[in-house]
Amino acid sequence: MRATKCLWSTYKEIPKDAEIISHQLLLRAGLIHKTGAGLFDYLPLMQKSIRKMSQIIIEEMENISCFELQMSVVTPSELWMESGRWDVMGPLMLKIQDRHEKKYCFSPTNEEAVVNIFRKYAKSYKSLPVAFHQVNTKFRDEIRPRFGLLRGREFLMHDAYSFHANKEDLDAGYEKFYQAYQQIFERVGLEFLVVEADGGAIASSQSKTHEFQVLAQSGEDTLVYCEETRWAANIEKSITLKTSAPGTKNSSPLEKISTPKISSIEDLTNFFKQPSSHFLKALFYKITFLANQKTKFVLALICGDDELNEVKLKNFLGADEIFMGSNSEAQALELAPGYFGPLDTKFTEDFTLLIDQSIDLKNSYICGANAYHFHYQNFSPSRDLKVDDYQVADIRLSQEGDLTLDKKHQVKITKGIEVGHIFQLGDKYSKKLQATVLDESGKPFIPLMGTYGIGVTRTIASALEQSFDENGIIWPISLAPYHIHLCGIFKDQSFIHEIDGVYEKLKKLNFEVFYDDRFLSPGVTFKDSDLLGLPFRLLITERDFLTTNLVELKLRTEKEVRKIPLSEAIQFISDQINSRLGLSL
Repeated sequence: MRATKCLWSTYKEIPKDAEIISHQLLLRAGLIHKTGAGLFDYLPLMQKSIRKMSQIIIEEMENISCFELQMSVVTPSELWMESGRWDVMGPLMLKIQDRHEKKYCFSPTNEEAVVNIFRKYAKSYKSLPVAFHQVNTKFRDEIRPRFGLLRGREFLMHDAYSFHANKEDLDAGYEKFYQAYQQIFERVGLEFLVVEADGGAIASSQSKTHEFQVLAQSGEDTLVYCEETRWAANIEKSITLKTSAPGTKNSSPLEKISTPKISSIEDLTNFFKQPSSHFLKALFYKITFLANQKTKFVLALICGDDELNEVKLKNFLGADEIFMGSNSEAQALELAPGYFGPLDTKFTEDFTLLIDQSIDLKNSYICGANAYHFHYQNFSPSRDLKVDDYQVADIRLSQEGDLTLDKKHQVKITKGIEVGHIFQLGDKYSKKLQATVLDESGKPFIPLMGTYGIGVTRTIASALEQSFDENGIIWPISLAPYHIHLCGIFKDQSFIHEIDGVYEKLKKLNFEVFYDDRFLSPGVTFKDSDLLGLPFRLLITERDFLTTNLVELKLRTEKEVRKIPLSEAIQFISDQINSRLGLSL
């Protein structure tokens, strides 16, 4: 590709709304163009990377006999109403209406659409197992799109779906996708973790679920992992143990203490001269169930040195949405905001108490007295509460230094960007859409499903979050739009013919070449080359090339410049590509 033919431009200024490095570099290097909030055009160089990422996915899907198809981006509302997700997906789903007043949506995902295909064409168990995939556009109406391609509203995604006769076959298929996804991200050259995760709105909370997380400090996900056991989980799903039981072992009687204008854990620890692990925090939540439009409330009790895991809370309660309860809602239930506590509280079917399982019910704690400016000391849940008044569940967030479930190892915490996920769906969608096939005896049965996805554009942006320096992008060779950045320095305009000749020679040898035929000053050319970040820069100078046939070769990952004959440069680049990608040029 010639730079002058693809309208390539670079920019010095960092866009004001570009908060993270991948967003900044993609814009500055002339790879994407913003058209609206969370909406981007993919410019020629970016499109090359997208094609490469997509091709890696397609090849690995073919290796596990997952067949490529393409579903429509716009899907009719009837399918979503059959599954019950037309209302459950909420404002994330962009809904439209055609001239005939029929309702549609821009697909945020395609479980319903693929089941609709399957139920029309699959008739018997002989069709199973079968799997389909596509690379297609998705749209989710994010309330606050940010971080460029990491959280846009429209994005390119690979999604795959499998159908199975039984759980054993589903497990086998799931393992194939697990291995294929690992291979995809290894081929891309990313540093990543595979973590246990929550299924969210797509899968049930009981499904087998994993996420593929690119390690990056800009990541929005918090990952908990153990180096010794190689276990890892998204913090939303992570179950770990506190290093010691909270509270104190004493049998002193319950005592109500005046704590004027003191309600935060920090202030209470100073007032009582006790560590935060000796306190209990009571958090008031409103929970909603969209299916029956019902609302309930819960008081969640966790240790003073812990934070609540809202995903675990929502899953345990089987709720669709959870919100912090308002002061007015709390007061209507005779609660004292700022001084919530489990005692002197009227619990009902619609207002329940939930205690985190890390709290030793026999120990004593300090907690809110549910009365303004008062706390209870020596509160023991097993002594001071009725068993019927509460439930126990794992609702805390894991912390650095927690123990693994076998109590033998400590866990660490890092940040990650989710780029892929795999779910076991069971019959969640095949049953709702009545997708049956006949078994060996001719009786209908409902197949089990798996769903799998990779954010194509998100993975490319994530790769840049891992691979950059102060000068710009450092492309992994697997995703680089082109391998060679060819440029020249000369005084005699006729020398352009020589550079053109090198360009044509490289193309005939099947190298991917970006020819910077703008012929700007060396300083500008080199800055743009570093910003774009292609793996190899090949500089042809009039002085060296005409006299000794030498060229300047520089790897983007190195400062050293090699001045070598063109033939050696070609062989070196070929060997490097071959060793990194397994190609032969």
